[in-house]
Amino acid sequence: MTGAPAMLSVNGIEVIYNHVILVLKGVSLIVREGGIVALLGANGAGKTTTLRAVSNLLKAERGEVTKGYIEYLGERIERLTPADLVKRGVVQVMEGRHCFAHLTVEENLLTGAYTRSGAETREGLERVYQYFPRLKERRGSQSGYTSGGEQQMTAIGRALMARPRMILLDEPSMGLAPQLVEEIFEIVKELNAKEKVSFLLAEQNTNIALRYAGYGYILENGRVVMDGEGAALAQNEDVKEFYLGFSAGGRKSFRDVKSYRRRKRWL
Repeated sequence: MTGAPAMLSVNGIEVIYNHVILVLKGVSLIVREGGIVALLGANGAGKTTTLRAVSNLLKAERGEVTKGYIEYLGERIERLTPADLVKRGVVQVMEGRHCFAHLTVEENLLTGAYTRSGAETREGLERVYQYFPRLKERRGSQSGYTSGGEQQMTAIGRALMARPRMILLDEPSMGLAPQLVEEIFEIVKELNAKEKVSFLLAEQNTNIALRYAGYGYILENGRVVMDGEGAALAQNEDVKEFYLGFSAGGRKSFRDVKSYRRRKRWL
């Protein structure tokens, strides 16, 4: 989506937890309208914190943006409430799904439609079931008794009920079998193409993320250390070695290396 207008712009933000712990150290990124952007990096790199800074869910964990600013559709949003952002079209699907285990699949979906009218809610349900026919089959089942893949579909479907323009998707592949991961990302691709939903997704599975994302940012220790087109990042030698497990000598495992030191040529 090169050349498309910027939908989301994160500009040099710093995030501190408990007034002491500096987690993000000047992160900047852009999500263009109609784009799929991947936020990549190891556990603890700052991916989830970046998403929560955008959705303003930091306060629930005693975090705050202390420097920089965030714009959505040209307006500053870092001081808005999460509810305000949902009304403006920004919805986060949190890591770990967070479905209401005691509610049915359909009841979970309906919780995402609290800003919509009755007619919009019925229309939204039909649209979700078109994308996730498995959820229609399980609509009366308690979410706590559905599979991890079905819960991830429920979480994404719940976000769709709010008619978002942008979805912040946190670790969608976590705990899922490879076939289900592929299915989830295919649905993301379809929603992007048909519903014109833009995505900023945080993902440790660099391989699949770069197959679907048009652009990617790699985070390490709260900083963006590399960014570029998804296809270009997938072919970068450092990305191949450090994130895809390949090097010039073939597949590489760091379990057999006593001391693993990143070359960090990008720094």
